Amino acid sequence: MIDPIARLLGEWSAEIDIASILLRLAMSIVFAAIIGCERATKRHAAGLRTFMLVSLASTMATMMDVYLIETYGAGVAVISAAAVIGAAIISSNSILFSSKNQIKGLTTSVGLWTSGILGIAIGAGFYSVAVLGFLALICCLSLFPTFETYLKNRSNHFEVHLELTNKNNLQDFVTTLRRLGLRIDDIESNPAYINSGLSVYSVSMTINSPELKKYKTHSEIIQAIGTLDYVYYIEEMN
Repeated sequence: MIDPIARLLGEWSAEIDIASILLRLAMSIVFAAIIGCERATKRHAAGLRTFMLVSLASTMATMMDVYLIETYGAGVAVISAAAVIGAAIISSNSILFSSKNQIKGLTTSVGLWTSGILGIAIGAGFYSVAVLGFLALICCLSLFPTFETYLKNRSNHFEVHLELTNKNNLQDFVTTLRRLGLRIDDIESNPAYINSGLSVYSVSMTINSPELKKYKTHSEIIQAIGTLDYVYYIEEMN
């Protein structure tokens, strides 16, 4: 079976020669550069060059496997398998835990790993899979965050990072939230701020009040809570 895009380009694109090698390397670099730019513009850990190198290494590894299989009859794609493992290790290193008990870089980590898979598809000559996969990945990274935010704001459950000027105000905070129609599900003290002079917590809460459910978004509720005298800082956790 010949890839549909390879059929349009000609038989040369399905073979391993100079022209197809240049095409596959160029596709790998361009696709990864676009994905890397999208992540870099949002100030995420892994940037443009990292995405390009991961994709390029996967493409080269797969082309080497294809050549060895076609030339020497090797039965296992060892090099590309190693490239996938390497991409997974690199992407896992981009996951960070912030002082606010939040996991950062998870989407970028998965994006790096997916770029490696795209590189393998390109190296194997599956241009259609690579193009459609690239478009799907860009849509997930660029378009779905807005939809995700919309769904999150409609949820009755959310978690906040809370900084109080004094730990003695915690009881007042809990009482105020109950009066507003919010139920506190869990409060966890954050030890990262133990010497800061502030009392810092991760607070999980549920909206119980029908009025709040109907008219207020999470950001509006958090803004209202932030006006309390003893609240030094508050923000929703992702």
